[in-house]
Formats: sequence, structure tokens, C-alpha cells
Amino acid sequence: MSAGIYKRGQGYWVRLMSAIGYGLVVMMGVVWLWDQMQGVKIGDLESVYIQGGVAVLAIAIFGLIGYYLIGRKPKFVEFMISTEGEMRKVNWSSKREIIGSTILVILLTLFIALFCQVADLGFSAFFQWADVLQTT
Repeated sequence: MSAGIYKRGQGYWVRLMSAIGYGLVVMMGVVWLWDQMQGVKIGDLESVYIQGGVAVLAIAIFGLIGYYLIGRKPKFVEFMISTEGEMRKVNWSSKREIIGSTILVILLTLFIALFCQVADLGFSAFFQWADVLQTT
């Protein structure tokens, strides 16, 4: 097997977005690790050098893991390629359909809220009339 990327050119967008997401998670972890290493000293080294070394080491290790998973591991890459293929088959709604559905959901929610309020007032009035509830 060559040292390049497995099935280059296939599943491009899924791989790209996965790599970006993975990179963001790694960078958030490195920022957390940087904060945790604050004040750590080894011999005469200042803590900023230790923080930088640990950060670079973490980025290198997790970068290699990400490269292996997203670019080299056949099962993982095949899954990403098939995911992109399935996403191309999806029938995406038009802007008009989305706006219509959103308006319908908002109106239905308002109707249900109004119905619940009216029912609550009705039950409250009935139970006050029946002297089950006391008004304060």
C-alpha cells in the first residue's frame, strides 16, 4: 500500500469537514491542556516552554491519529465515502417548503398554547364555582 491518502478524491467534502471538526476538537483540548500545565516547572525550564512543548506534542500525536483515521484507514474512509454518496441521494426541501413548514409549526404552537390557556381558565372557573378551589 502506498503512503498517500486512501482513495484520494472520493468523499472529499465529508473528509474535509471531518478533518476541520476533528482539528477544532483537538485545538480546544490543547487550549485546556495549556491551562492545566500552567505553573508546572521541570528543573530550570519556565512553564511556558513546558506548555509549548506539551501543546506541540499533543498536536503532533493527535494530528497523526486524525490523518490515519480520516485519510488512511480503509474501513473509516469507506464509511465516509458511502456517507457522502447517501447524502447526495437526499431530497432536500426547497426554501419555500421550509418557510411554509416553519410558519405552520409556529401557528400550531400558538394555537395549542391558546387552547391550553383557555382550558386552564375554564377549569379554574369551574372549580372555583364548585368551591373546590379558593381564590387568593
